[in-house]
Amino acid sequence: MAANVAPLLLTAAKSILIALVVYFIGKWVIHFTLRATDKIFVKYEVEPSLASFLKSFLKGLLYIVLILAILSTVGVEVTAFIAVLGAAGLAIGLALQGSLANFAGGILILIFKPFKVGDTIEAQGTLGSVETIAILYTTVRNFDNKVVTIPNGALANNSIVNFSVKPTRRIDMSVGVAYGTDLKKTRQVILDTLKKDERIHADPAPAVYFTNFGDNSLDLTVRCWANADDLWPVFWDSMEALKESLEANAIEIPFPQRDVHHFFPEGKPEIKG
Repeated sequence: MAANVAPLLLTAAKSILIALVVYFIGKWVIHFTLRATDKIFVKYEVEPSLASFLKSFLKGLLYIVLILAILSTVGVEVTAFIAVLGAAGLAIGLALQGSLANFAGGILILIFKPFKVGDTIEAQGTLGSVETIAILYTTVRNFDNKVVTIPNGALANNSIVNFSVKPTRRIDMSVGVAYGTDLKKTRQVILDTLKKDERIHADPAPAVYFTNFGDNSLDLTVRCWANADDLWPVFWDSMEALKESLEANAIEIPFPQRDVHHFFPEGKPEIKG
């Protein structure tokens, strides 16, 4: 009896010893891999939230592989276990298609960085400042202080306008003057007014173009450049300054009006009284 037990104990001891060796070697490999991954993330400036998620995902995957290797070492059949994991993964994937699309979109956004926290963007009918970029959703705060949550899948697969990428922005303004106005004089008054604002760049220089014969006015387009942070303050201040300058130079700013001509085919009636 003892003679039969001894080989079994020896085989079990060998299996346990090999399993321990595999475990310690596997832990060292996992630790080394995670440290190398951290260095890669730092080198390529991967977004911290993405780096944390990928590191956790990789760590979990490596430990699953290690457990399967240990079970295989001690003689446990892992083929069926792998098949169960695959079937479970497929079922979960089918049930969470929308979430997986958002997950993939979040990964793409965090890797390629079409925008970052603090940028002003326009996407999915929303214009505002990016507050957070998570794996599944991005939150944008509108300028009236409403927070909009946008799925990353939609962001990754549609157009995004980022107003914060470039340091300078062009400001477009429309000015209408009355018919009969001297356009050369008007253009000079507008340019002189814009030159007084130090926030407006000299290069590219401001420009004024005659763009349309309006119903009630000659329409001019005024263009100038400023730092992105100064866009709206320059726009508002310039519109007010242009109004005052045009009025000071006796240049009429028209308002909608109509000339009415009344015809009397039967003759103009006599006005009594």
